Amino acid sequence: MVHQDLSDRLLTTMLASDRTEAATLIGEALDAGIPPLQVISDILDPALVLLGHRWEQETLSLAQGFVAAKIAEDIMLRCMPESSPQPPKGVVVIGNIEDDFHSLGRRIVTLFLTAAGWEVHDLGNDVPAEQFIDTALAVGAQVVAASAMMQTTALNIRKLRELLDTRGLQQRIKLGVGGAVFNWRPELVAEVGGDGTARNAVGADELCTRLQAAAQAGG
Repeated sequence: MVHQDLSDRLLTTMLASDRTEAATLIGEALDAGIPPLQVISDILDPALVLLGHRWEQETLSLAQGFVAAKIAEDIMLRCMPESSPQPPKGVVVIGNIEDDFHSLGRRIVTLFLTAAGWEVHDLGNDVPAEQFIDTALAVGAQVVAASAMMQTTALNIRKLRELLDTRGLQQRIKLGVGGAVFNWRPELVAEVGGDGTARNAVGADELCTRLQAAAQAGG
């Protein structure tokens, strides 16, 4: 209940575009002994899900979305574990699928994966299926991660799945999918041909680890 209250308060500060108040709120949470990763998963993530609903319903302005993204990045940078200097766990190619421009979730996942020790190649928004695959082959990635906010754009991931299959890369490169719509409609993961998903940035490390292991095993 405490976490839910803090998440509701965070959503209010995001909608009000108040970065200072958001920083104060997160400071209160950390001072109260809430672990940083729980701040991300139990306070930030629920607020982002509700923001996604507002975006889909077109009740969130571009200005609000921009500042909300900045607040989310502030929180991630404050709460993420520091990465230690060691060889990367692996290589991941990430991007928003073609026609999708909702970058907030992708940027947070990129920050978290980088902190977790992955070499991340972020292709940005509106990425064609071919670019995901060509980049993965060029940098030696065994995991590609395609993000989409809404069902209409999530369905474009099917082309990425089809290209991986027709080029015989389905065992060599695994496809992770993510974005608010996959939390609302879990069955969509199979529908677009994803090999797995993560509910939020906290789960992205485990997902990529699992998918990379599957690719290395050839299964």
